[in-house]
Amino acid sequence: MKRVRAVQIREPGGVDVLHLGELEVRDPGPGEVRVRVAAAGLNRADLLQREGRYPAPPGVPAEVPGLEFAGEVEALGEGVAGFATGDRVMGLVAGGAMAESVVLHHRELVRVPAAMSLTDAAALPEAFMTAWDALGQAAATLGDVVLIHAAASGVGTAATQLAVALGARPIGTGRSAAKLARCAAFGLDDAIVPRDGAFADEVLARTAGAGVNVVLDLVGGGYLAESLRCVALGARVMLLATVGGAVATVPLGAMLVRRVTVKGTVLRARPLEEKIELAQGFTRALLPLFVRCTLRPVVDAVLPMTDVREAHARLGRDENVGKIVLSW
Repeated sequence: MKRVRAVQIREPGGVDVLHLGELEVRDPGPGEVRVRVAAAGLNRADLLQREGRYPAPPGVPAEVPGLEFAGEVEALGEGVAGFATGDRVMGLVAGGAMAESVVLHHRELVRVPAAMSLTDAAALPEAFMTAWDALGQAAATLGDVVLIHAAASGVGTAATQLAVALGARPIGTGRSAAKLARCAAFGLDDAIVPRDGAFADEVLARTAGAGVNVVLDLVGGGYLAESLRCVALGARVMLLATVGGAVATVPLGAMLVRRVTVKGTVLRARPLEEKIELAQGFTRALLPLFVRCTLRPVVDAVLPMTDVREAHARLGRDENVGKIVLSW
């Protein structure tokens, strides 16, 4: 066992319930590694967990937030192959990444490219794995038009880059024209600021009435029905979050006529085997693109872990383009 510092949630509530405490982290078991965390990305799931609306699954520290990290391997369990102490790695966990150490299966790890800093790497796993997995489930391909809601978010900026890499055309929505303008640097040439939640007519105008082939919906609520008004025949809608509301009324007739598939997806609750498959596939398919700088993590700000309250407040105010990272 090792005693480390960790961000902790005292009780459900506002940012004032966050504090730095201590946590016991176990030694790695067979096939596992313990990683000394250098930095962790902040996600809206962390805000929801702090508020008591997204509890951690069994087996992870219920009071310690954090879904993604970057750091160095510090201890190896029995049977670990391919990694050594000191290796720079990044990855996803179901919780607890905002502690100085985390334990996970070694096949869930992704190596950090030599030229990438650990703070940049900490912004990569959740955003890019989520976007890559969703685009894969949607079978996005060359020539598709991909509508990305919350395009200035971490997942949104990742999805934009991935769509461009696929040869697809991204169209993004967001509440701030200034933030969307910054996304042009990542390949977002078409940006729409919805008016009272409406964007379908503008999307149809931008696509000459053809509509979009894929929707990555990070908002939910009324956005789902509006998205279904501007989809093409055979479109695939991926629901990734519900920050705009967990209930939606949808036009079933439009879904039938256009043969639309609507599918929800989440990474946190997946079993170990699926998480390993995701990490290994990501390593093969996308890591070379980061090495060549075709893809890059988008970091809005790096704050010390002691400023975790300010980081939560900043994300809650929706001020960021890309990810906020907290470092030890």
